[in-house]
Amino acid sequence: MNARIQLTVGPVLYYWPRKTLIDFYGEVADSPADTVVLGEVVCSRRHEMKHDDWLALARELAGCGKEVVLASQALLESESDLRDLRRLASQDEFLVEAGDASALRAMAGRPFVLGPHVNVYSRPALEEHASLGAIRWVAPVELSLEAIGLVNPPDAPVAGGPCADTPIATEVFAFGRLPLAFSARCFTARHYHLNKDECGFRCLEHPDGLLLSTGEGAPFLTLNGIQTQSAAQQCLIGDAAAIRAAGARRVRLSPVAQRFGEVLSTFDQVLNGGADAAEARASLAAMSLPGGLVDGFAHRRPGLERSWS
Repeated sequence: MNARIQLTVGPVLYYWPRKTLIDFYGEVADSPADTVVLGEVVCSRRHEMKHDDWLALARELAGCGKEVVLASQALLESESDLRDLRRLASQDEFLVEAGDASALRAMAGRPFVLGPHVNVYSRPALEEHASLGAIRWVAPVELSLEAIGLVNPPDAPVAGGPCADTPIATEVFAFGRLPLAFSARCFTARHYHLNKDECGFRCLEHPDGLLLSTGEGAPFLTLNGIQTQSAAQQCLIGDAAAIRAAGARRVRLSPVAQRFGEVLSTFDQVLNGGADAAEARASLAAMSLPGGLVDGFAHRRPGLERSWS
């Protein structure tokens, strides 16, 4: 019998109002999600939720039976960002997901999760991070499932860090707009002809990011503050066998502003309940964001391609 593929709700990458976030995680608490990653990953100017708010929310979700991981920022730009990272690393209630190399030192050998923005593309690199304390690895989004299986093979997985007695677990980014790059410049502020430090928090107006289209009007990229994402959404709902063959037993679903509860349920029904993948994909496509669904990177193709007709 195939082991259950666990569902991870990734961090909310967009700037949502506090009430929206609380309501969202209330729905997640009653969902089939196994793990929930909390925290501000993109921009330190987003202050709807403070450190203590995230901790309180983490405790509530843990009380509902969810594993909770606290994520650090993917791009640190100031001493205040470093102070926030140290504060996050100093708590010992929850695992921390390292957003960049700064977090590796802050964790000082304690068990942690390697986030998808940490560049790990080979087995030696994963072994090096394991020696620092990594116990779980979220593969970079541009790696194919075949390559993921070569980095951390299911029949010879990388040993966990010095604080762990199990092999490193592999997690695959299976749904959501692909996080492609970060920059010190805020693209959303620039779109509105504003300075980054006087942005007016315009990201609040775009709960799924600001769509950027080509000259022909085709969805191309998404601007999300200092982050650039794909316009299309990665969707690996038809790849349960390939995910298992790659040694992954976890998939990450990146939150969207509408009908995310249906996304979670649909993935669980297909990956763990045997529901028809093609029908489920059609259902997800009907409610997808502009740009549609793709799976190119997972199959060694350009990211905006898809393997189904």
